[in-house]
Amino acid sequence: MASPANSIPDTQLGLTQGEIQLLRQHQAIALSQAGNSSSRAASNASSQGRLLLDPSSLQALSSHFDRLMYSIQQRYQSLTAQTQTATQTQYDRAGNAIQAADLEIARFREILRQIDELQVEFDKVRRIGEIVKGFRARVEHLERRI
Repeated sequence: MASPANSIPDTQLGLTQGEIQLLRQHQAIALSQAGNSSSRAASNASSQGRLLLDPSSLQALSSHFDRLMYSIQQRYQSLTAQTQTATQTQYDRAGNAIQAADLEIARFREILRQIDELQVEFDKVRRIGEIVKGFRARVEHLERRI
């Protein structure tokens, strides 16, 4: 079988075997999407290890890769926006958590201040109780003397 005139061996492109397979696959997709009559020629060229280089095949491949790149860019932008939203949400949550923690710390400090005030009041009551006991003891002592 003769090789198509407008083709080159795909091994001359300096690509790895995986890249060559990917290029062949995308050329076949591009030509089938373009409804190009070169689709059969591309299939024949591919089976012979060659890549079509005619203007319509190259234009179809170029358009296909442009659409593919646009699709990748759109997906990238979507993922970037989702990442930014998720990051902002976590940042907001962290800020809210810090704010809530600050409020709780302030509330705890107020409780400790009130406990300190109560401790001072208990100390006063204890001192007053001791004074009262002392007066009572004196009164009882005076009563016994009388």
